[in-house]
Amino acid sequence: YLALSGHSAGIAPSTDAREGTPIIPRLPVEHRASVEALLALPVATATGPQPLGRFVRVEEGVRESSRVRKNLRPAIYVTGDVAGEIESPVYAILDMNRKLDAVRIAGAEIARYNAVQPDRLDELAMKWDGEWQVTIEVFRDLGLAFAGVLLLIYALVVGWFQSFRVPLVIMAPIPLTLIGILPGHAISGAFFTATSMIGMIALAGIIVRNSILLVDFIQLAQARGRPLADAVIEAGTVRFRPIALTAAAVVVGGLVMVLDPIFQGLAVALISGAVVATLLTMVVVPLLYWELARRDTNGNYIGRQKNGVGGSDETAADHLQRIELTTGAATA
Repeated sequence: YLALSGHSAGIAPSTDAREGTPIIPRLPVEHRASVEALLALPVATATGPQPLGRFVRVEEGVRESSRVRKNLRPAIYVTGDVAGEIESPVYAILDMNRKLDAVRIAGAEIARYNAVQPDRLDELAMKWDGEWQVTIEVFRDLGLAFAGVLLLIYALVVGWFQSFRVPLVIMAPIPLTLIGILPGHAISGAFFTATSMIGMIALAGIIVRNSILLVDFIQLAQARGRPLADAVIEAGTVRFRPIALTAAAVVVGGLVMVLDPIFQGLAVALISGAVVATLLTMVVVPLLYWELARRDTNGNYIGRQKNGVGGSDETAADHLQRIELTTGAATA
């Protein structure tokens, strides 16, 4: 048994994988590939080494193979493990799917299933199972949880601002997190895993909080009589520091996990998503709110007096220019 199958004698450290390589001493292939080679194996006896063929007799026969079925259907199990540079099953199976696209058996393509079992007996099919099945279920559940979080956030913001459109402005930066998360994973070489999805869900709440700070400041400034254009500009100026500090806190917290093999995706998603989405939020949310507010008040016309811009036909650009001139005169 030891000559043919070997036995683990230890673990050798590996430079390209997190787990070591087992050390299994056994005979070379040429000494265990034929019956004659096996019969010639020396066996220790009292009179010295003797060939194994002196003590055994070879009989040829046919042994029935085991028949495996799943859900009363014939099945063949092929198992394997992922190791090396790519340890995430997602990337490995996607690569194997590309190679299986070129495989034809009797001129037919192999049908592949991911979440369900094959339901036909007249086709050659395979189903990815094991860790891939777990991965699909986790991403599915997290996707549903993300959708539920978005609905809950929308309901809460609607209740606070008493508007059905303002929450859309507040939640607009949530998709912008992908602009940071996906390139962040590509640059860092981290795999997009379930923990990355958890980071996306966590970022949704953080980004919405930043948007609420901006919109709430704009509305409070308008309530005090500030023009819409001034309120939008002041919101970006005054609220930039607390929003930037929030992003910095997220980055510092993510740095603690960035080297962890399990939570690396969470850290990369939080860091890259928070930085990029915060910068875009400071631009997108004020602009969207300004556009929404001016249309609600004056139809398709920019900056009428009801918006707080001086003069019945004065545009927002004229108003901002007047502010700059007034500021320059006051400074002089």
